[in-house]
Amino acid sequence: MNKIIFDFFPIVLFFIAYKTYDLYVATAVVIAATFVQVAYSLIRYRKAETMQWVTLGLMVVMGGATLYLQDEQFIKWKLTIIEWLFGGVLIGSHFIGKKTIMEKMMGANIELPTKAWSILNLVWALFFISVGFINIYVMFNYDTDTWVEFKTFGVPILMAIFVLLQVIGMYKYLPDPEPEESEK
Repeated sequence: MNKIIFDFFPIVLFFIAYKTYDLYVATAVVIAATFVQVAYSLIRYRKAETMQWVTLGLMVVMGGATLYLQDEQFIKWKLTIIEWLFGGVLIGSHFIGKKTIMEKMMGANIELPTKAWSILNLVWALFFISVGFINIYVMFNYDTDTWVEFKTFGVPILMAIFVLLQVIGMYKYLPDPEPEESEK
């Protein structure tokens, strides 16, 4: 639970700053919060995850362009770029190495047949790519307030629903619980 809060605190601060000020202040806040997030990881765990570095890099580039050029489109495109990047990396993992990224990430916690890992990995890739397209639709068809609401609440809700569907789909692969002594 702490990791979820830690991962989402830049987004929450972005939303609060946007509602309190504007998109440009919110962009500066989310850049600073992402720096704090990476610094905290480096201090606490002596390393930052690759995902954190990628997010920080994109945040600095796209957020910096937003602030420098005073053009909100750059920060809006960041979500699509990162979602497509995730999707592309997941698809690429089908061709590089013996295991997909999903199997490398989750293989210690659950056993799935190789074909199921491939399907799970591909489904996640398609999810990320789809969210990128949905973001483009929202950013070009709705106002900035709606886009901020989508980014802050819509994407996490889509993710939660998607994860729930994945858990339901993988349920058949979960091992049966060991019977208790009284049942033997």
